[in-house]
Amino acid sequence: MLLFGMLLTSCASLPEVRYLSDSLSPSITPTVTDGGGTLSTKKSRSLLSKRWRNSHTEVSALAALEEAATGAPLIAGNKITLLYDGPQTMAAMTKAISAAKDHINLETYIFDQDEVGMRFAQLLIARQRAGVQVNIIYDSVGTLGTPQSFFDEMRDAGIRLLAFNPINPLKLTSPWAPNNRDHRKILVVDGLVAFTGGVNISSTYSASSLFRSKAKRRGEIGWRDTHIKIEGPAVAAMQWTFLNTWASQNSPDLPDSHFFPPLKEVGNKLVRVLASEAGGDHEIYKAYILAIQETKSTVHITSAYFVPDAQILRALKDAAGRGVDVKIILPGVTDSDLVFHAAHSFYSEMLAAGIRIYQLQIAVLHAKTAVIDGHWATVGSTNIDTRSFLHNNEINVVVFGDEFGSAMENAFTEDLRFSVEITRAEWEQRATGDRIKEWMARSIEYWL
Repeated sequence: MLLFGMLLTSCASLPEVRYLSDSLSPSITPTVTDGGGTLSTKKSRSLLSKRWRNSHTEVSALAALEEAATGAPLIAGNKITLLYDGPQTMAAMTKAISAAKDHINLETYIFDQDEVGMRFAQLLIARQRAGVQVNIIYDSVGTLGTPQSFFDEMRDAGIRLLAFNPINPLKLTSPWAPNNRDHRKILVVDGLVAFTGGVNISSTYSASSLFRSKAKRRGEIGWRDTHIKIEGPAVAAMQWTFLNTWASQNSPDLPDSHFFPPLKEVGNKLVRVLASEAGGDHEIYKAYILAIQETKSTVHITSAYFVPDAQILRALKDAAGRGVDVKIILPGVTDSDLVFHAAHSFYSEMLAAGIRIYQLQIAVLHAKTAVIDGHWATVGSTNIDTRSFLHNNEINVVVFGDEFGSAMENAFTEDLRFSVEITRAEWEQRATGDRIKEWMARSIEYWL
């Protein structure tokens, strides 16, 4: 039924963005908000020059272009904590949930009934019974293998649950759109702290990768992923995203909670929260394109599923042609053979253009991150593929500034430690069977 519905879906397309920057009319100073509202132009300019002391002009120009393209303002006064791999992420989220006093809003693509999923569900049930209202959005395709009884137990405890875009038309509360999925990973606790990134609720994340490990190899293959913890005014934007998704499914209103408490400045990070959805304005896609098109020195991308459309590919090739250091870390071990081989089908063209490709070894790569010119960095749920940009609900947080950019560059360099570079000469020697697999996967790239 799912396959039939997907095949019936007409092939939509991404917007023309080759000349995006030339078509925009950005303001001289990007809009900045904080816990008290929108800052005046004078205050914004003063804040930005202070935060971006070493690269104010070019960063401010990119931020203004991005705002004109996406409509999302910069949000000041945030603390952003990088979380690496499943165990560290789960520990941080569990700690926040355990301390919840008013509400917990969770949105996830996968919620498995396994050891990690059961432990997470029991914690949520315990908080619900303690008087904390728990609301959960889970994707109907991402949880196809999860028994309904697993969710029924949570519902019986008082937790509000929403299955996003049910596959069964008889369960619909909104138009049937089986090809449009909710791929976001969002956790908001008491409106004060939020989490997002690539980590799902699943025991596949129970083992960490070798990130920052002195060991070279071990028996168990872990998953390499990146998540972030957000504190400060940007949490409200994450909260709005969750509530808008709930409302989009024509579900019953959520019970009253203190969803938007006053949020004070708790750090110095300037961020932009970008949420995109099928039929929307392609905010995350435009932000990626602009950052790559405007780059002056480096483009460093880590992508679990990399099947670029023609415009992303052209932007990367053009950047490399300008002398930009374009490096991409892709999986050497995968959980999706079709996407794996589809990505390989682009290698020859990318290598010929001067793009350097690395494959992460020993761990399953699931991270979706990028750092460009050392001061534009993003962490989120979005893969570099048509499905993410066109058909999925996705969320990415863009962080502007050298300090966070440096942390992301360090993480990228650390991942290179466990990666093998693919050279053009070696790649051209690959087996004929692999080339056939690439051709077959490439032929259905739109649906991957």
